[in-house]
Amino acid sequence: MRILVVEDDKDLNRQICEALTDAGYVVDRAFDGEEGHFLGDTEPYDAVVLDIGLPQMDGISVLERWRQDDRKMPVLILTARDRWSDKVAGIDAGADDYVTKPFHIEEVLARLRALIRRAAGHASTELRCGPVRLDTKASKADVDGIPLKLTSHEYRLLAYLMHHRDTVVSRTELVEHLYDQDFDRDSNTIEVFVGRLRKKLGDVDLIETVRGMGYRLREPEAG
Repeated sequence: MRILVVEDDKDLNRQICEALTDAGYVVDRAFDGEEGHFLGDTEPYDAVVLDIGLPQMDGISVLERWRQDDRKMPVLILTARDRWSDKVAGIDAGADDYVTKPFHIEEVLARLRALIRRAAGHASTELRCGPVRLDTKASKADVDGIPLKLTSHEYRLLAYLMHHRDTVVSRTELVEHLYDQDFDRDSNTIEVFVGRLRKKLGDVDLIETVRGMGYRLREPEAG
């Protein structure tokens, strides 16, 4: 999953980004409202962490413009303000959840996991497809209870396909959601990672290649 963090406090921005990276996310960052708005308006993020008190353009204005432009990614707002009216303003502007500073990073991670799951139509922290189980909280996967040893890229690929099960996902969409904005979009590494993931899943035939369109994760056929 690819996350955008818009926070002008450089230390806090770094802490959030490091925690998200350690949790298996791909992270882009911005330090002011104008840059954050541009990235959120031009890149396909799975969720955004957005501070309200930003320079150049405040977070509420950024969020309102995204929603006016029909940008639908889940947004978690951060605010140091304890007035209930500021929280209401954020929700009314289109935020999906909020965290008040100071906060524990674990809370931000938990709320983001919930937002991403709900956006993909899942309620549980565990996603399943056939014998494959993905634990989004622990960032781990297994087949019939046997742990899968995955690289960070392989895990991200499996997680994205699991979140979008039974949906054809194009190679372009995978590249856009699995790599940050500086990644070489012409690379053929998606095919390489799909091949490696298939081998690690063993005899479980879950990843279907849809010719000319992309890949689809589906339940294995009976027998």
